Amino acid sequence: MKTEKIYKRDGSIARFEPTKIATAIFKALSSQGRGDARLAKDLTQEAMALCENRFTKKIPTVEDIQDMVEEVLIRHGYPEVAKSYILYRYRRSELREAKQVLGVTDDLKLSVNAIRVLKKRYLARDPRGNVLETPAQMFRRVARAVAEAEKKYSHGERAKIEDEFFRLMANLEFLPNSPTLMNAGTQTGQLSACFVIPVEDSIEGIFRAVKEMAVVHQSGGGTGFSFSRLRPAGDTVQSTGGIASGPVSFMKVFDAATDVVKQGGRRRGANMAVLSVSHPDIIDFITAKDKEHVFDNFNLSVAVTDDFMNAAEKGAVYSLINPRNGRIVRELPARTVLDLIVNMAWRTGDPGLLFIDEINRHNPTPAAGEIEATNPCGEQPLLPYESCNLGSINLSRIVEDGKPNWEKLRKIVHLGVHFLDNVIDVTRFPIPIIEKITRSNRKIGLGVMGFAEVLIKLGIPYNSEEAVSFAGKIIKFIREAARDESQRLAEERGSFPNFPASIWKKKDYRRMRNATLTTVAPTGSISIIAGCSSGIEPLFAVSYARSVMEGMKLLEVDQLFEETANKKGFYSKELMGEIARSGTVKDNQQVPPDVRRLFVTALDIEPEWHVRIQAAFQKYTDNAVSKTVNLSREASPEDVRGIFTAAYALKCKGITAYRYGSRSQQVLYTGLQPNDAGGEYVSADAEYAGGCPGTICPF
Repeated sequence: MKTEKIYKRDGSIARFEPTKIATAIFKALSSQGRGDARLAKDLTQEAMALCENRFTKKIPTVEDIQDMVEEVLIRHGYPEVAKSYILYRYRRSELREAKQVLGVTDDLKLSVNAIRVLKKRYLARDPRGNVLETPAQMFRRVARAVAEAEKKYSHGERAKIEDEFFRLMANLEFLPNSPTLMNAGTQTGQLSACFVIPVEDSIEGIFRAVKEMAVVHQSGGGTGFSFSRLRPAGDTVQSTGGIASGPVSFMKVFDAATDVVKQGGRRRGANMAVLSVSHPDIIDFITAKDKEHVFDNFNLSVAVTDDFMNAAEKGAVYSLINPRNGRIVRELPARTVLDLIVNMAWRTGDPGLLFIDEINRHNPTPAAGEIEATNPCGEQPLLPYESCNLGSINLSRIVEDGKPNWEKLRKIVHLGVHFLDNVIDVTRFPIPIIEKITRSNRKIGLGVMGFAEVLIKLGIPYNSEEAVSFAGKIIKFIREAARDESQRLAEERGSFPNFPASIWKKKDYRRMRNATLTTVAPTGSISIIAGCSSGIEPLFAVSYARSVMEGMKLLEVDQLFEETANKKGFYSKELMGEIARSGTVKDNQQVPPDVRRLFVTALDIEPEWHVRIQAAFQKYTDNAVSKTVNLSREASPEDVRGIFTAAYALKCKGITAYRYGSRSQQVLYTGLQPNDAGGEYVSADAEYAGGCPGTICPF
């Protein structure tokens, strides 16, 4: 009797699908270097024939089928493949049990941590807090809501576009920023991640900005501010005859308000504070995080100019200017100020630098104003009251047969641009002026994640000339494909309203739908959902303990490393545990040299390679690139200085450095945290995906 039905583990009866068995066998074969699809199919057919002979009068269970697959593998002389298949079954069982504890039905076969993150932040709930949707249903909700924009432009295409958006996300080839996943198709309806709010030099202006920040945070967005317009501490306040308290004191108000709002309880608030290096209070700003647990809701960046960087190089002085009246207050040695920035960054991870002149050289709409600030992680320079929505392509999904599938990538880029442009039309903006300015420029930020995996799949070490070259090649391809799609959309929907006075018009583009197209964001939790590394960061560890829920940790091994270890015959659970104690294979003699070279981690890599990869991406990125240069505990302030000066010379738009251990509380610990069974493992917070282990990275 042909096997047509099967008992699932929950006791229900389902249609039997042999393709799932063939896929599992193929994965087991591949792990042993025998990735033969035809052989997998033949072995599956033999297992099915065996099943039909043994189960003539009753329906087999999932376990029955799996037992027969193991029997067939051993019969044909593949004991190691059978062992791999058994290990696969065991792990799937562990994952199912963990997911049952979380109480989420996983219909996309995601990781336990992905399910945990989805449950905590993204899946829709009823008024009592019960989860109402599966991951696939979440993606369908988002796709349906974003495809609603098609009603304005196309006829009869909405359903088709919805299905394309759904497949793009369900296949984990592209994911939008967190507010889109959380809010699309809900009453909130605010889908953008990045906002810049101006802070005017008056009590009314300051507290209006606090209120606007609270509204944005409540809707799931993050905010950036330039405090450079505020008069310095000690300056006069003519209306009252009093004395101004300065930007840093008012930042405390924003920080406290962020603590209260907590972004609707679903995410912690996140801010970027920017101050011009020419502001009279710049020293107070640079040292604002001298003590821990001060301004915990802020990243800090000093907006440095070309003049300042040149003065620092030459050992010259530069002027501090009162923004209230434009008068020079005093002069300081530029090198001394840069030394202070370097030392504070070495000690605390803050501040970073924004190369503000470089940012404005690439401002696509200079007639609409100057850019003064960025979003919380620095990758999105924006005008006052402007917002932007982001999305990232999972590069680990574009490698096929050891090569990039460029045509597949082109299609993902086109659909990603289409998706993000639609978001602008369907989002419910939190403040009317933000809606006006955002729709005048229609900025989007299409970026990448999984860069570390794509390099590994191509056999390219992260710290190599080949990696720098490939970084430039792939982001240039994405930029050109994105521009093509933006022009196509402009043909159908019209250019962004500020196009006539934009740089695109001056570059002889006939039309363009979006003022900017590309951004490299840190990705954070969406890369956990996608099962890949964060943004363009290297691996943070090869094997480590992950906190997935209170009182529960799982030992995670990088999937590509595990596959490589199986293929090359050096895999063992003992080795994976040993690696987890340091996170790196750099000096592990049980791992072949070529594998150690390929699987480098963030702290294995010399700082120059971090900066060069960032610069390679920045060269072809419209907005900016979020990247953390991770330094070992032993790094010196001179290492930080070298990073900052190299980033400026290579025309990055900003730079952040973090020395491991420079803060007492981190989201990544190397060999310091005892695991549940005893011993010490590298330990990662549940929502850490790579990048800076100590500063704010909420997206």
